[in-house]
Amino acid sequence: VQLQASGGGSVQAGGSLRLSCVTSGRSFGTLALGWIRQPPGMEREVVAAISASGKTTFYPDSVKGRFTISRDTAENSVYLDMSSLKPEDTAVYYCAARVNIWLHTTPNEYHFFGQGTLVTVSS
Repeated sequence: VQLQASGGGSVQAGGSLRLSCVTSGRSFGTLALGWIRQPPGMEREVVAAISASGKTTFYPDSVKGRFTISRDTAENSVYLDMSSLKPEDTAVYYCAARVNIWLHTTPNEYHFFGQGTLVTVSS
């Protein structure tokens, strides 16, 4: 599975960004997908996950109500819409995939990763 992420950039606190990730190499409907971030000097964390069916999603409390994950079968893509961004959201963001139907909420559960895209939120 190959993943290609895009959409990072710099934004002021309170702003919004959309990250996109195009997948290839495997039938899109077989992929559980997620977005993982790694702030400078900190551990990775899953900030959003979506099951292969798209019916189930996960968000940690730190982003709940501000981030939304979605998937588009026609585009073989997964998206992360981020709003009300805070300086603590500054991180490298990675899209990730695993070939099964379940929801995966920790970084080590994922088998495939895209290249990172940097999100910088200034105060």
